Amino acid sequence: MSAIDDPHPRFVQNVTAVNGFAYGAIGANIHVLGDGSPAYLLLNWRPATPADPAWLRELPSRMLNSRFEVVPFTGRETELAELRAWRDGGPRLTARWIHAPGGQGKTRLAARFADETQNSGWRVVTAVNGPGSVHPPPGSQDLTLEGHSGILLIVDYADRWPLTHLTWLFSNALLHQDLPARILLLARTADVWPAVRASLANHEAATSSRPLAAPPDGPAIYRAARDAFAVRYGLPTSSGTDPLPPPYELTLALHMAALVTVDAQAHGRRVPTDLAGLTVYLIDREHLHWSTLHARGGAGATSPAAMNKAVFAAALTGSADRAHGTEIVRALRLDTPADRVLDDHAHCYPPERDGDTVLEPIYPDRLAEDFLALTLPGHEADYPAMEWAEEVTAALIGRHAGRGITFLAAAAQRWPHVGPHHLYPILMSAPGLALAAGSPALIALAALDDIPLRLLAAIEARFPESRHVELDAGMAAVTRRLVTELLALDNSPAARTTGCHHLSTRLLNAGLDAEALEVARRGVTASRELDDPVLLAADLGRLGNCYAHNGRPSEALQATEEAAALAQPLAEADPARHEPLYAEILADLAVQLQEADRHQEALDAGMRAAAIWRRLSAADPAHEPRLADALHALGLQLARQGLRAESVAPSREALSLRLSLAERDMAGHEPALAASLLTLSGQLSAQGLREEALAVSEQAVESMRALARTDPTAHGEGLATALTALGADLAEMGRLPEAIDTMAESVTVRRRLSRDNPAAYSPQLAQSLANLALLLLDANRPAQALPAAAEAALLLKRRQTETPERHRASLGRCLSILAACLDATGRRPEHLQVAVDAVRQYIAAWQANPVQYAFDLARVFEQAGRYLAGEERWAEALGPLEGGLALAEAYTHVDPTAYAPLTSALRTALDECRRRTRQPRWRRLRRRPRG
Repeated sequence: MSAIDDPHPRFVQNVTAVNGFAYGAIGANIHVLGDGSPAYLLLNWRPATPADPAWLRELPSRMLNSRFEVVPFTGRETELAELRAWRDGGPRLTARWIHAPGGQGKTRLAARFADETQNSGWRVVTAVNGPGSVHPPPGSQDLTLEGHSGILLIVDYADRWPLTHLTWLFSNALLHQDLPARILLLARTADVWPAVRASLANHEAATSSRPLAAPPDGPAIYRAARDAFAVRYGLPTSSGTDPLPPPYELTLALHMAALVTVDAQAHGRRVPTDLAGLTVYLIDREHLHWSTLHARGGAGATSPAAMNKAVFAAALTGSADRAHGTEIVRALRLDTPADRVLDDHAHCYPPERDGDTVLEPIYPDRLAEDFLALTLPGHEADYPAMEWAEEVTAALIGRHAGRGITFLAAAAQRWPHVGPHHLYPILMSAPGLALAAGSPALIALAALDDIPLRLLAAIEARFPESRHVELDAGMAAVTRRLVTELLALDNSPAARTTGCHHLSTRLLNAGLDAEALEVARRGVTASRELDDPVLLAADLGRLGNCYAHNGRPSEALQATEEAAALAQPLAEADPARHEPLYAEILADLAVQLQEADRHQEALDAGMRAAAIWRRLSAADPAHEPRLADALHALGLQLARQGLRAESVAPSREALSLRLSLAERDMAGHEPALAASLLTLSGQLSAQGLREEALAVSEQAVESMRALARTDPTAHGEGLATALTALGADLAEMGRLPEAIDTMAESVTVRRRLSRDNPAAYSPQLAQSLANLALLLLDANRPAQALPAAAEAALLLKRRQTETPERHRASLGRCLSILAACLDATGRRPEHLQVAVDAVRQYIAAWQANPVQYAFDLARVFEQAGRYLAGEERWAEALGPLEGGLALAEAYTHVDPTAYAPLTSALRTALDECRRRTRQPRWRRLRRRPRG
């Protein structure tokens, strides 16, 4: 991906292309994929332009296309008023997700709102997903906001965008200027909204969603549509007493009924009485038009039979550039030359936007879905199915799986033959197509009522064993449906423990932590019923992991310790079968013990886990990912024990393994690779290798940004951690302004995470706030540093009331920074009391782990003594200074480089206090501080 920024409002771009694609945007970013095509297009809103009534009558379905706005906007006044209020109030950046079934009127509502907003002085822009979309001709889109009141961005089909592309879109400079910005997203379902909302929260955007219900004033909508169509046909408008159609719930159905009624009246035809009949009527009119064109064009024109195939293909593939369109038509094996077919097709279905594109599908989408269903054999409607449809579908679906499978799945919801006779057999013979179609298609398939369990199982069997950043949400949906269906057939404890264990893993990978915890609990209950120690150990291990992800460390540790106690004798009795389970539980246990400040136990567990995985991976390379995980955790544990030099070797080995794994499967191993980069960066920095540490932390941030764009819920904390490390490394290199900006971004990410799950993420938010305060102090901006430090301390005090032993050291650090901020802003003697509180917290932490916290305790002793000396309380300053010096001298051997300047500062301050109190140096005490 690359981005081109153009912040200059009056800059002129001359965009041309030679054997390629050209597109420019002034005042916005362009996000480009690896093949040079844009991930999405930004286009200025263009109000509907009137179309020639005679041209519209040639194909009545044209009048249903919202871009021609044949039917005036009717009803929806409540929804329109809500949109106006949303636009005109609230924070600078807000987003709204409107969802409803196809044909409910979302696009029409958005168009009316866009027209109003543009007329009120806002810039209105539409975003079109790039791959496979219609590309405009070479040139620039002027998207500058000078002279506008704000920016409204409209995203149609938002649920069909890859999440990565949406998250790139949300980062576009167009939305991050000093004007109100509104993002209106239209979708058929709300399934992917939680992930999209999480991505928006990275930008501190306010979010809301609402379903678009069936219109309450159906008769009025029908009559308005009938009158609008009658005008185009030159017929009288309704008298108000005309018969009404059935009470259809879709706006599109009401419009179809009105259109067919008018067209049938104009041509003396019978009006169908049901929705399927309306669809068949309109598609019959398509056939009539193809025949008329063929008769006019003579023998060289595209025949109706060939046009039928081309229109079917276009509905399946969507529009394409001419080169790709030529390939599609040639695959149809028609007698007519491909160029002639494309030109004749474009005459019937011109591209929605200007440009050299072909194979525009029938609109609206619901009509295209029904056309696919009616053309495929197996239905009972009065419409001729085509035997070639199956062959064409099989030939085209592979390269166009995203649209093809999604459209067929939508059609299968209304036409019972599409799934069993066509879609399911295709997927059964090639289940990998479901994965190629992406998470939106997987979610759509999981929602189909009649999809066979064996097909879901075949699709699920193709899932990667570990996580996949682009598929996690879809894999969770399929696994949820599969497990639910299987447990409905077999609710035995054995089935429940297996299904819940698997499902909880997929849910965790998708960032659905709360749901994963509930499922894991059910799994443990089932395995206890079975009284099977192997299953119970595995389920308890998963439960501990879920507790940890939900910010409940005490319960996580309790579950994992029970799991380890069960797994250890199993592994000793039968290593070949049970050592992998034991090693996995040990690795989790080591992390949780570390979080509970039981550091030596954590190190012991981590070393045992690494030793087991090393032995297992030597016999079977399939265990290498686990070995890498264990080595990475071991490096962290050694570093936290103060053994920084010893920590580098296992961390480098873990990074080397993960680089090798990522070369084979980047999507599956990039999260772990980013974590290794982050850990090694911190270890290199601690050893004074600043330039190397900075380079590694920059790589870590780049990797974590890509992951967080795809799934902010699952990877937001990883990004925040990487940003924290990068900020520290930038500060070490003297690049303080960049360091402050980077740390501020870390605060933004963690603030969003903390809003959703304060138990899990408020301690991390406090850490980022404290780091930001420290950098602001270094930049001589104490007034800005103070509120950040105060908020950090308050957050940790709240958490400490729940788990006092867990946050002592972190709270001590925040209090120490807060004391420095109070001192820098002249708020004395407040700073002294806060510094004393920091000493108390660090004494408790030091008593639990002397090696790790000796330096920090000595440092806060020095701070408190210095503040007392500043108040000329020389005698009182002696105690903390003497205690700090005793600690520093006792633990200097752990890290002489780090301790040397602190020891020197303590001696200097102590000598000054003794001079002031006229005490001889021999009275210096060498004692450890008391608890």
